Amino acid sequence: MLTISRDLVDRIAAHARADHPDEACGVIAGPLGSDRPERFIPMENAERSPTFYRFDSHEQLRVWREMDDLDEEPVVIYHSHTATEAYPSRTDISYASEPNAHYVLVSTRDESDTEFRSYRILDGVVSEEEVRVVEAYG
Repeated sequence: MLTISRDLVDRIAAHARADHPDEACGVIAGPLGSDRPERFIPMENAERSPTFYRFDSHEQLRVWREMDDLDEEPVVIYHSHTATEAYPSRTDISYASEPNAHYVLVSTRDESDTEFRSYRILDGVVSEEEVRVVEAYG
């Protein structure tokens, strides 16, 4: 199960809406081993595409080094789908390389509702998980 603050859910949704019609992407870092998403890191979609995302390699290297320096790990890796449901594509599955991360997808296909779902992706197997939104961590 992914436990995430309302503020972070809202920030992911706002990033996805702001980048629409292109896919948005980013990371939420948290303390090593905590499974607690805390630090919101919106990233650039190097593809600038409505159907595909890719982290800029230089930005990704900088962000991952920064997480290492701060004893953090990527707790959530998120991106948006602009015209389809919030479910990982074959490409998304093939790129999933963080075994402990929650892979969050949001769909911006409906202007009045942002679909928000979370998955674990391990060795090509996708498992949807419950999302528990909290007002603040206690």
